[in-house]
Amino acid sequence: MSKSLYQKVGIASLIMMASVFLSRLIGLGREMVIAYAGGARGAVDAYQVAFVIPEILNHIVASGFLSVTFIPIFSNFLSRDQEEEGWKVFSIILTGFGTLLLIFILIAFVFTPQLVGIIAPGLHDPLLKTDAIRMTRIIMPAQFFFFVGGLFMAVQFSKEKFFIPALAPLLYNIGIIAGGIFLGPRLNMEGFAWGVLFGAFTGNFALQYLGARKIGLQFHLTFDFRHPELKKYILLTIPLMVGLTMTFSTEFFLKFFGSYLPQGSIAALNYSFRVMLILVGFFGQAVGVASFPFMARLAAENKIPEMNRLINTSLRYLALVIPFSVLLMVLRQEVVLLLFQRGKFDTAATALTSRLLIYILIGAFAFSAQTVVVRGFYAIQNTLFPAIFGTLAVLLSIPLYFYGMQAMGVNGVAMAISLSAVFQVMLLYGLWNRRCRNKESRNVYRFFIQIILLSIPIGILLEAFRKMVLQGIDPQTFSGSLIISVITGMVFIVILVSAGYLFRIEEIVTMIGRLTNKLRKT
Repeated sequence: MSKSLYQKVGIASLIMMASVFLSRLIGLGREMVIAYAGGARGAVDAYQVAFVIPEILNHIVASGFLSVTFIPIFSNFLSRDQEEEGWKVFSIILTGFGTLLLIFILIAFVFTPQLVGIIAPGLHDPLLKTDAIRMTRIIMPAQFFFFVGGLFMAVQFSKEKFFIPALAPLLYNIGIIAGGIFLGPRLNMEGFAWGVLFGAFTGNFALQYLGARKIGLQFHLTFDFRHPELKKYILLTIPLMVGLTMTFSTEFFLKFFGSYLPQGSIAALNYSFRVMLILVGFFGQAVGVASFPFMARLAAENKIPEMNRLINTSLRYLALVIPFSVLLMVLRQEVVLLLFQRGKFDTAATALTSRLLIYILIGAFAFSAQTVVVRGFYAIQNTLFPAIFGTLAVLLSIPLYFYGMQAMGVNGVAMAISLSAVFQVMLLYGLWNRRCRNKESRNVYRFFIQIILLSIPIGILLEAFRKMVLQGIDPQTFSGSLIISVITGMVFIVILVSAGYLFRIEEIVTMIGRLTNKLRKT
């Protein structure tokens, strides 16, 4: 890979990292508003259940995969200087799949009560079930905006335009917050559901339409089911439609098994999961999204060794999520109190959520690594292979959820989420290494073990420091939790940097060097 291409990946990664980080922060603000309004109670459970059917619709038309399925097709037309034909295929896909999605939304709207009974069989409270049905119907049309907007973003990514797509998740989360703040006092949790619809329209549809127009959007209502590129797109997309991905299966199982547990369990699981996703977003998602167009280019040029090098390097840097996960485990009580304990989110909700956070954080590095590994397969336009084995891994993990729920209750479901994620990413990375002859993968495995062995004593030291040195500070107050978090965080940074230089961990030294250079320039 040329130096200029690495620089482009770096710039794109910075843009997407900023977007994802801000999105996670605003998303965290969204969860804070939800926690204030609903706490960890049944009403929030119903709100979370309302997303399941829309997420299934989103999965059926592979809206979340448009970048990884459509970008290679559109990029090939651009590389061959056939942009006009690329826009024709864009119109065919938007017309055909958009119509299909509208039909599915209409059917799901009619049969929402029956579908909610299937996806949340443990939700027996009639009031909560009625709320879940009503909010599901409000949220469902947003999936059309996600699909169309996803295509608008894909063509922008193909032309290496990242800024406007980077705004989509920010406006989406702002819309949800606005719905909760302005409509919540009158409509309760339903206000957030209306915010979902508004945020999807503004951030994922309207703004992305303007962005696509800036790069020359051409769209005509076209039904052409015989076009060869449509067939190619369908072949790429079908495995993603029927396959069970890590994120989709986690969201589904969290609510399915959570519906059998005491009220508030789904809410508490979701809060802890969202905290973990801040790490995933900052470390993993940004790198995965930004590097994919360049992976696709390397794949098109058949430069598989360079793809292996890019994936391995990315995974080594993503291993740094492990010590940060340990830091959050140590500060679990303080972090949850600082973020959520206000309004209807009481001390009992803090205790439950912080306990679950320990188990959820075990899988943080797996969720981060998955964003990179799976895109390697997508870049070589092989969606069938990861879909088959990803689905197999998900199905094999179901006993973990059953056993975890029966043996440990809500803690067991949280543990199953992490163990399932670790199993899935290890399976996919192992298959990639065999398929693409990634001989350097052993160094990646060795590095992950090294970071895990380093993180364990760091966690023990931080826990001892927190209990012995900071024991005079009251962790049950906001100011006390803030002081404990800041001081412990500073000690963590000192230990991590010292370990990086002492053990010559290149990734830590390089990261510190880049941060230092940026601070000097500013």
